[in-house]
Amino acid sequence: MEKLKNKVAVITGGNSGIGLETAALFTREGAKVAITGRDTGTLKQAAEKIGEGTLAIQADIRNLATLDSAYQQVKNSFGNIDVLIVNAGIFKGIPLADYTEELFDEISDINFKGTFFTIQKALPYLNDGASIVITGSAASEAGLEGASAYSASKAAVRSLARNISADLLARRIRVNVLSPGHVETPIHERLGLSDEQVKELRANLANTVPVKRGGTVEEMANGYLFLASQDSSFMVGAEVVMDGGWQQL
Repeated sequence: MEKLKNKVAVITGGNSGIGLETAALFTREGAKVAITGRDTGTLKQAAEKIGEGTLAIQADIRNLATLDSAYQQVKNSFGNIDVLIVNAGIFKGIPLADYTEELFDEISDINFKGTFFTIQKALPYLNDGASIVITGSAASEAGLEGASAYSASKAAVRSLARNISADLLARRIRVNVLSPGHVETPIHERLGLSDEQVKELRANLANTVPVKRGGTVEEMANGYLFLASQDSSFMVGAEVVMDGGWQQL
């Protein structure tokens, strides 16, 4: 049985990694899928991988006008939205002393402000009873060297899920969070490291996880499917942590 049959799903940051795998799974589960991202090249490649009928829209969540345009394109092509996966985000591990105002603003503008307005701008296009899932991070509950602004931005979106849930109760719109731990995605290649350094980084990160491996994008996609579908119909303002036991053990 297709869990998202005839549903309209929008996935920000759907052109790579977890977002891309989630879009592909949602398509297999019967949804009409629209993805957004900043890079036209990766958007085209992602749409081809996801399958025929995928709507790929260039949008930058720091530019609110592009959000308005993206939602209108989804409305024109598919109708109103049943599932919104707020997944666009960035990670930059930087020592506290090296942070600049520009770097701080970039992280907060994408991870926090971008998340807030991605949801707010979607309100006129969301069906009552829709599901919103925000990508958080297991790091929001930890103290990590070099991750202060990133972790704080993810703690902020965890709070957003609770408060926006309260705002949207009358419309029966559920807002929940999926917080991954270490997952092997292309985000590591974007840190400016060599192939050998990326390999070493992943091995070191996996060693911190109790199950001694990183998560897979397929595992994360299944988590988003759970929160997007009626399987999680009694979850509101909650968080699903998928981190191999990193927070708990």
